[in-house]
Formats: sequence, structure tokens, C-alpha cells
Amino acid sequence: MELPKYHETFVPVLEILNTVDSLSSRELSSQVRDNYYSDLPQELLNKKTSSGSNTLLDRILWGKSYLKMAKFVSYPKRGVVQITEKGKLILEIGNLSLRDLQNDQDFIKHRKSVKSKKENEVELDTVNVENASPQDLIDSGFSTIETEVKTELLEKLKEIDPYYFEKVILILLKKMGYGDFIETSKSGDGGIDGIINEDKLGLEKIYTQAKRYNENKVREKDIRNFIGAMSGDTSKGVFITTSTFDDSAIKKAQEAHHSIILIDGAKLVDLMHQYNVGVQVKTVYEVKELDNDFFESE
Repeated sequence: MELPKYHETFVPVLEILNTVDSLSSRELSSQVRDNYYSDLPQELLNKKTSSGSNTLLDRILWGKSYLKMAKFVSYPKRGVVQITEKGKLILEIGNLSLRDLQNDQDFIKHRKSVKSKKENEVELDTVNVENASPQDLIDSGFSTIETEVKTELLEKLKEIDPYYFEKVILILLKKMGYGDFIETSKSGDGGIDGIINEDKLGLEKIYTQAKRYNENKVREKDIRNFIGAMSGDTSKGVFITTSTFDDSAIKKAQEAHHSIILIDGAKLVDLMHQYNVGVQVKTVYEVKELDNDFFESE
């Protein structure tokens, strides 16, 4: 007997959620374990990951996360999981394989929303385990976890108060090494959300504009208004959005006499992940190698 793979928990997770309105993630994983895997040997049920988590519960939670990526479940509030109508349709079919999920359009869209070019080159699910080196498996595993964290981060940014989103941007730029920032007033600011010092002494200023959009793209008019709002004491601006920029907006920024940097949702969460804004370190893994110098004779 062996522990189920994370994708083998898809249907059990959906079946448990289908019996209730919603469940906390912890209660969900416990109920799936107790209802579907209680006959496993105790040593398997007690098995731990290298970070000390229960292996079975960890896999169930990963199964839940993948179901969320494809919108078979939703998170109505923090720490709570709920089956969707799409998830209920899967129960009528009675089966959901990993390949089925990977081919789901919502899942594909989810993965593409925040993945960098580097991350697209490494897919955990497509790694040939038999031919991959241990380092390949580590890299692909970290890539998958990073993609999931960035996706959750982008979803959270799209939900928060627009004014707080503007502050998040200023905090990020501060973490990136820029000088002090000033939040502009919330009315009549002419399209300027903040002013940051390019250097610690404040010799150069950069204007910022932050648009918290769900699906709407930033358009040429938005860039034009941003440029128009910039005063004569600076020629530099950063326009940030949780969505993307349409072609006319990109062209307008490129052709402007000002230096305008555009940061879309994918780039934004890359930077937030890199500079630890809105995320925290969960686990640190150490990989050791033989110290040949230790065994060198004098």
C-alpha cells in the first residue's frame, strides 16, 4: 500500500465538499483522510515531509490547490473552501485525471497569468521523473510552488481596496531601494497616485500610477492622462496594473518624451515575490554536499 498522489485526491476532495456548504482547509483535509484513507497503515498516515508536515494532509491540500486553479473549488473567504457548480459537474462524470485538469481552459489560463519565461521552461507535471536528476525535480517543484504563490498573490491584489493597492506599490518600490515616498491625495490628484524619490537624497523624483483592474486592460488614454499629469520637475514615471496593457498603451509609453516604465500583473507579482512584499518564507530547505576539504590530509 502507498499514499495517494495529490491528483488522486481530486474526486475525494470534491465529494467531501459536496456534502457541506463550505469547510476550512484543515477540516477538509482531515475529513478526506478519515473518509477515504483511514485503512492505510499507521506508519503511512504518520509519514512526514522533510519540512515536518504530514505527507498525506499535504498532498490533499495540494489537490485542493490544483482544483482551485481550474475553478472546481473556490475560496469564499480566507482559509475556507467551497465546491463550485463546475466541480459538481465533475462528480456527475465521476472522474478527474491530472491530464484532464491540465487540459482545462481555466487551469491553462491560471498558469499563464503569472508564469515568467523561465518558469514556462520547467513544468513539474511534465518532468520525466525517471530521466530527471534530483536537481531537476527540486527546480521544477520550487517552480510550481512559486507559480501558485504568485497566482494567489495576484488574486489578492485584485481584491484589496484600490487605495491600499496604491500604498502596496509604494512599499514595494521602497523595498526595491528607492527613497522615501509621498502618497498623493485621493481626489483631484490628476492621475498621480504617489511620488517616490529615485535616490535616498531625493534629488530625482518618479511619479507612480497604480490601476487595480480585474480583466480590463490599461489603454492608451490612461497612459496619456498619466503623462499629462506629470509636472515639470520630473520626466520619469512608473505605471503599474494588476492586469495588462493593450498595444496602444504600450506604444504610447514607448513614444513618450518621458521615461515611462510599464509593470503588468505578472511582472508585479514577480517583484513582490523577489522583494518579499505580501509574502513570507514558509520553509527553508538545505541541500548538502560532501566537504572534500574536510578529508584532505595535511
